[in-house]
Amino acid sequence: MASLTHLDLRWSNFSGHIPHQLGHLSNLRYLDLADIAMSYCKIGPNFPMWLQTQRSVTNLHLSNAEISDKAPGWFWNWTSNIVTIDLSDNQIEGDVSEIVLNSSFINLRSNHFKGQMPQLSTNVKELHMANNSIFGRISSFMCQKKNRKNQLMVLDVSNNLLTGALPHCWKYWQSLTHLDLGSNDISGRIPYSIGSLVALQSLHLQNNRISGDIPSSLKKCSNLSLIDIGENPLSVAIPPWIGEMTSLTILRLSSNGFKGHIPLQICQLSSLIVLDLANNSLWGHIPNCLKNISAMTIPTPKLEAQNPYSILYRGTYVENLKLVPKGVELEYEENLGFVKIIDLSSNNLSGSIPSEISILSELCFLNLSRNQLIGKIPEKIGIMKKLESIDLSQNHLSGGIPLSLSSLTFLSHLNLSYNNLSGKIPLGTQLQTFDALSYIGNPQLCGNPLPRNCTIMEESQNRTSIGKTEEDSNNSNFYIGMGVGFAVGFWAVCGVLFFNRTWRHAYFRFFDDMKDWVYVTTVLNENWLLEKLRSCHL
Repeated sequence: MASLTHLDLRWSNFSGHIPHQLGHLSNLRYLDLADIAMSYCKIGPNFPMWLQTQRSVTNLHLSNAEISDKAPGWFWNWTSNIVTIDLSDNQIEGDVSEIVLNSSFINLRSNHFKGQMPQLSTNVKELHMANNSIFGRISSFMCQKKNRKNQLMVLDVSNNLLTGALPHCWKYWQSLTHLDLGSNDISGRIPYSIGSLVALQSLHLQNNRISGDIPSSLKKCSNLSLIDIGENPLSVAIPPWIGEMTSLTILRLSSNGFKGHIPLQICQLSSLIVLDLANNSLWGHIPNCLKNISAMTIPTPKLEAQNPYSILYRGTYVENLKLVPKGVELEYEENLGFVKIIDLSSNNLSGSIPSEISILSELCFLNLSRNQLIGKIPEKIGIMKKLESIDLSQNHLSGGIPLSLSSLTFLSHLNLSYNNLSGKIPLGTQLQTFDALSYIGNPQLCGNPLPRNCTIMEESQNRTSIGKTEEDSNNSNFYIGMGVGFAVGFWAVCGVLFFNRTWRHAYFRFFDDMKDWVYVTTVLNENWLLEKLRSCHL
């Protein structure tokens, strides 16, 4: 088949190794062997040397091919005319410090590449190098003169070993729409010049050592839909101007040191589907105006429910985000558009849970645990029919569990433990399916699945109440009698002395005589003791 130009064997049932005769197809322009045998094409462990004979290939997809070899030196020159390269999810080794990349779409993620960042030609539109061992200062790459004329739109170098401060040369990268520098060792402040990225749609800086505040210049990035600055030592207040970024759909600022109140301006972000402020030092009340986030009240159209951050060139960019919706960290990619979550856990928030929160009928995950919240669980929480997870544990909530909670048919995770809730757990199709750990730490709570029987508990409380009533009655009679007796005795004596002059004089004369007798007796005993001591001394 010497004239073959396109070979696409994706999603086939072939297995085994690729025959070396494939290298004889010198006219081949497109080769895709991904996902063969419903898993992956087994090309490795050696790097496919037969690629070197191919002269017309324009698209190379060898992801998950079990290659655990070093990329040969000729390979990078060979790719200079390749439009898309996908070598992701292998164990390919090699130093990329001195290479120049020319393909439009390059995916080298999840391999063993090392060295400093490579140089880019103006042809490169997407560069994915996440999950490798790329090191060096990020500014050395971003501010390199050879990269200043780049046309890069997607840069993902997350989960590497990059160091240093964020650069000030963002004006050379104004075509960037998606920037992911998460999970590196980047330090310093976010520079004001980052506002030059006017086309930016998503910004990932999570899990670094970035400090200081969020610069107000970020407002210039009017298309910004996602901000993830979690797991950094930021220790300032959340800026109120963030409410002006009306395109935001995802705001993740968890595990920092943010202080102060939750700014009311966040309620202006009507498109927000993810609000994650967990594990900070925020205090004050939960804003009532969260009800204004209309994206959490309107059903998501099916066409928009997929990942809203996909860009299709020769390949597809898929946004990703790590969240903790049900007590376990999960990574969302294609299904990110389905997630609607409010996570304010592990702060110092006080006051009651605003009843207005029940208006957010499309909310899927609600986590307010480990705060100082008081009052009752909102009675209308059952209106939030899409809730899959509720965590209100480790607060000071009181009162009963609302009956409406039992009507949440999608609920698969519930934690109300360690509060001051009381009464019977409502019967329903959902609440009895959770184990006792979901309710533990509420001494006055009873009913299935807790071992405390509500009937026995009520009888015990009644007996205690009756016993207390009788005891209180006896004590009350005793103190009343004692008070009356004291009053009668007091006025019986004082009244006679007050009205009878002869008795009054006799009474006070008696006390005068007693005083004189005590004085004389004390003086005589004292003199006797002194005489005794003198005789002993002699």
